[in-house]
Amino acid sequence: MEKNRNYFVAIALSVLILVAWQFLYVNPKLEKDRATLEAQQAAQTSEQTTTTTAGGTTPAATGTNGTLPGAAGGAATTETREQALAKSARVEIDTPALAGSINLTGARFDDLKLKEFHETVDKTSPIITLLSPAETEHGYFAEIGYVGSEATGQMPGPQTVWTQDGAGKLTQTTPVKLSYTNDKGITFTRTISVDEHYMFTVTDSIENRTETPVALSAYGRTTRFFKPSTPSVYVLHEGFIGELGDLGLHEVKYKDTEKDTTVAPGKATGGWLGITDKYWATALVPPQATPYETRFSYFQDGRPRYQADYRQDDVTIAPGQTIEVKNLFFGGAKEVPIIDQYKTSYSIPHFDLMIDWGWFWFFTKPMFQLMDFFYRYFGNFGIAILITTIVVKGLFFPLASKQYASMANMKKMQPKMEELKAKHGDDRMALQQAMMQLYKEEKINPLAGCWPILLQVPVFFALYKVIYVTIEMRHAPFFGWIQDLSAPDPTSLFNLFGLLPYDVPHALLIGVWPIIMGITMFMQMRMNPTPPDPTQAMIFTWMPLVFTFMLASFPAGLVIYWAWNNTLSIVQQAIIMKRHGVKIELFDNLKGLFGKKTKPS
Repeated sequence: MEKNRNYFVAIALSVLILVAWQFLYVNPKLEKDRATLEAQQAAQTSEQTTTTTAGGTTPAATGTNGTLPGAAGGAATTETREQALAKSARVEIDTPALAGSINLTGARFDDLKLKEFHETVDKTSPIITLLSPAETEHGYFAEIGYVGSEATGQMPGPQTVWTQDGAGKLTQTTPVKLSYTNDKGITFTRTISVDEHYMFTVTDSIENRTETPVALSAYGRTTRFFKPSTPSVYVLHEGFIGELGDLGLHEVKYKDTEKDTTVAPGKATGGWLGITDKYWATALVPPQATPYETRFSYFQDGRPRYQADYRQDDVTIAPGQTIEVKNLFFGGAKEVPIIDQYKTSYSIPHFDLMIDWGWFWFFTKPMFQLMDFFYRYFGNFGIAILITTIVVKGLFFPLASKQYASMANMKKMQPKMEELKAKHGDDRMALQQAMMQLYKEEKINPLAGCWPILLQVPVFFALYKVIYVTIEMRHAPFFGWIQDLSAPDPTSLFNLFGLLPYDVPHALLIGVWPIIMGITMFMQMRMNPTPPDPTQAMIFTWMPLVFTFMLASFPAGLVIYWAWNNTLSIVQQAIIMKRHGVKIELFDNLKGLFGKKTKPS
């Protein structure tokens, strides 16, 4: 009795620690993150509806000193988005996926919205704003220009005013043509086209009308004046990214450039670079045959800002010669099929790495592709998760079957185990040795009950990665109250799932699906023989409760997977136990748990 009391005290203390951890650490952290996000959303709303003091300038032009823009300048104050957009002439962008405009000052991409994505699950909420002018609080833009020397004159840069040839807006079927002739007589003719998704093609025709050869080099940069408001997690990279030819993949965090100012990987040929968020990205793709220098930088002059840029090697243009330079710019959502399509159709090396599949991409990406296949057939990612679970369960069936068979044999050995307990009494060392000998003779794995759960770990991680990083899961509904599989179950036991008229702290959002998961996990544990060691028995008893609390804050899609997988495991185990002639004692174990002892079979 004294032993039992100690166990219950230990259990109570464990639960107390868990609850305290939720209240004192998890809840304040989540509330702080939510407050930060709400503050940013409020600032964005204010930016669109109120006016502030205008001032400052765009980042300084390159002039003719051969330096890349971004090393100086930057607006010290901010303007509203409407003010900034009204300051310069623009070319409208209108495609099935994009809305916005190109700034003729600098031929800059600084006004871009994603038509197919909303800020919340409410379809009437504002669409996502990706790019905004540099003068705004959340300035974010991309541009392509040139640097030269005294001989080349003023090269196209941030303050160059381009002229549109003709009129009309940029659509997927109607490209636009811009032109600029500098003070030395070098003419730049720029053609900008866009596909039905997110890829812009910028083709520059450069004609040297001078009497001497000129050398110039193209640059590209994507710059932003802010970081994501929500803290990043270890399974996802947000910040600078680039697949730089032979230099390989580079993922640079914002804090790395804040510490060292500039991270310069070196010279590369081929590849791409840019800035990635969880669901959105901008990326520049230089001409693949020309070497270029790359860097990821943090500037503090004027307004702090982050910049990914490249500068190509000089190209010499003879008098009367015309050359063509083609760059690509991606600005949009990281949709897996579209990113994969760009990798192939534009021959962009490893462009699919823009989506953070992680080290185990060889497992994670096929998991997504399988789910996406079922989604396209059934039209619901929740159903796709359920069917994918069945497929994965089938693949692991031989191994799981072997483990469950071992567990069934262990159940048969229960009478012999009871005899050993009676024989050795309190001599724990002798009891352990006798049991190990019994396991060896009967070819039983005493850890068989843990294997089915351990087998779920790689699948669980891959599914977690897929649900967390892929935009396809964002705002994807299931049924009923689950309108976003990438977000936690919004209901809570502590207000009777919305029946009581008050909200509960985030840490107490123990929703319906986490509870279902906990129940299925508890039942699965009760299918197994009770471990002879009291400590192990206590762990098996309370593990479902711990997992219920832990997974309550996980995406609903993961919790649904876990609950469904547990259900399938219970059915599978019951079939295997029956096949081996072992009594299924789920209900007897439940009765024993609540104090109603049953006679051993």
